[in-house]
Amino acid sequence: MSEAMLSKVRKLLAQAEDAACTPAESAAFTAKATELIARYGVDRALLAARDPTTDPVGDRVVDVVAPYARDKAGLLAAVADPLRCRCVRRPAGQGFTLHLFGFASDLERVDLLFTSLLVQAAHGLAGTVVPPGEHPAAFRRSWLAGFARVVSERLRMAEAGAAADRGTPSVALVLADRSDRVARRVTEVYPRLRSAPVRRLAGSGFGAGAMAGHRANLGDPDAVGGPTRRPHLGGPDADPAR
Repeated sequence: MSEAMLSKVRKLLAQAEDAACTPAESAAFTAKATELIARYGVDRALLAARDPTTDPVGDRVVDVVAPYARDKAGLLAAVADPLRCRCVRRPAGQGFTLHLFGFASDLERVDLLFTSLLVQAAHGLAGTVVPPGEHPAAFRRSWLAGFARVVSERLRMAEAGAAADRGTPSVALVLADRSDRVARRVTEVYPRLRSAPVRRLAGSGFGAGAMAGHRANLGDPDAVGGPTRRPHLGGPDADPAR
């Protein structure tokens, strides 16, 4: 992402995270930042359709560690899919290795958003009280599932809106072709890939996590441009298992 675009996104998100902002103001800043990120993705796709060397298909590996490694991996997948990237989860010790596939610009967007959303999820969990009598880990896992679900839906809507704004059928064809090319690359590397089974969660935190997902800033929250660390989720009583 260009420095000019990144600067705009960071400024909007810094305003959205200002404690002096009303919820309506924060939502407006966040919506604009999301729009810019989505428009950037469409613009890069159209440029690459004319000159494929500007945005090649690639891959990268992300290590996801305990606690809540499976839930973090789910969040990464929830971000990657709307941005036309695919991820393959592989067990690695107490966590997972996520092998991401996508066009260079889309992988860049996934990394930006995932890093930001991990920070926001950690803050959201820290500020959410576990109901009396409920197992903390079960509640937090369901909270993270709700958070990921809503974030993914919001990203999908932003991507569709950015494509619609271009107003030509060729945009949809370009984006569909990019998704197909990424899928073919995944199949080349993992020809016998299996889908993970549907996960069943017992906690009651899904609704609270979904509300946090609606409030989430969909971009890098670091307004000064320094690296953002990917935090561990959960407090001292967090379940160390995946």
